[in-house]
Amino acid sequence: MNTSARLPSVASAIRAALLTPDPRAKAMATREVARAWRLGRLGFVFDVNMPDQPAWPDQPELLHPAKMPRRGGGSEHGRIAMWHSLAHIEFVAIDLALDMAGRFGAQMDREFTSDFLSVAADEAMHFALLDRKLRKMGSFYGALPAHGGLWEAAADTSFDVMARLAIVPMVLEARGLDVTPAMIKKVGSPDHANGGDNNGVKILSRILDDEIRHVGIGTKHFIAGCRQSGDVPQKRWKTLVSAHFKGAIKAPFNDSARLAAGLSRDFYSGIALLRNSRITP
Repeated sequence: MNTSARLPSVASAIRAALLTPDPRAKAMATREVARAWRLGRLGFVFDVNMPDQPAWPDQPELLHPAKMPRRGGGSEHGRIAMWHSLAHIEFVAIDLALDMAGRFGAQMDREFTSDFLSVAADEAMHFALLDRKLRKMGSFYGALPAHGGLWEAAADTSFDVMARLAIVPMVLEARGLDVTPAMIKKVGSPDHANGGDNNGVKILSRILDDEIRHVGIGTKHFIAGCRQSGDVPQKRWKTLVSAHFKGAIKAPFNDSARLAAGLSRDFYSGIALLRNSRITP
């Protein structure tokens, strides 16, 4: 007997989390979906569609990247702006991981669903850590404007799981592997205006460790998909990036972290030359 038919569907649970606008409630709902799935309380059933766009709060105000205000260097406002920007990235990352599992789970397998629900739970935990950090600094998520284009990668790849894997884990999250070590060094430096922020270092180090796993999950499923279709993973990835990524892949690269995630240099060697002609610098 198919026990999944008697259980609430994983798709309906994911959709409900995506349509939760309050950031803290969304984070809690996401962690509960991942837990319920892990405990076998949700059926491997995809009976509802994912929304074209998740529900978001009224704040922060979402701006075009070119209109984002400068962070203000090492000032208190600048430090808050940095942590607020990171919180927004992690908030959108919750929706990206949920949508990956809910939109493409039916055509993939249980492992795919499990993997990306675990990613979503991690992103929810990251957001909670950053939200708490902001509150301890006397601010909150939504207090400042935020980058309005982070969901575009999902909208542009909603039709193709391989394109989504190529862009979100293997480009956007991989970029986090490149830039986070420098942030850790900056935040932890006793000579910096942060004054040696040990709590900030712990948060960023945890995020970096988890993001290596996330990139690894995306790379694993991308390579498996290429094997099924008979494509060369590196060639397919570069083709998809050229077609769907609105921007350029820029060095320097954190080769050791990328390799730990299975993203070997032969994927992105020469990739800095790739440009999407639809985008102007």
